Amino acid sequence: MHEMSIALSIVEAVEAKAREEGAGSISGIDLVIGKLAGIEPQSLKFCFSAAAKGTLAEEALLQVEEPEGMGECGECGRMFPVSFYYAECPDCRSLRVKIVSGEEFLIQSITIEE
Repeated sequence: MHEMSIALSIVEAVEAKAREEGAGSISGIDLVIGKLAGIEPQSLKFCFSAAAKGTLAEEALLQVEEPEGMGECGECGRMFPVSFYYAECPDCRSLRVKIVSGEEFLIQSITIEE
């Protein structure tokens, strides 16, 4: 389960930033995890609660935004939703599809308390 190592990295990053800002605790963390990122948000939330024990993020509420995958056809330029890395353009049936969103993984914001 790679979600535990991801959770530990998130805690390390937000705690370092919170300490840099002189915070006493972290009350919220907003993440963006695309549906094609290969990360299971529910597993990450479970792992996060264990990873955050004894840290400034122990009481933090973890919010996850999950953008859909979008592809762009390399033949006709159409943008369309995708749920997997291999897709066929619904217009021209080309398989030259570039994934343009849905692979995101980032810490969008943290809420700190003094």
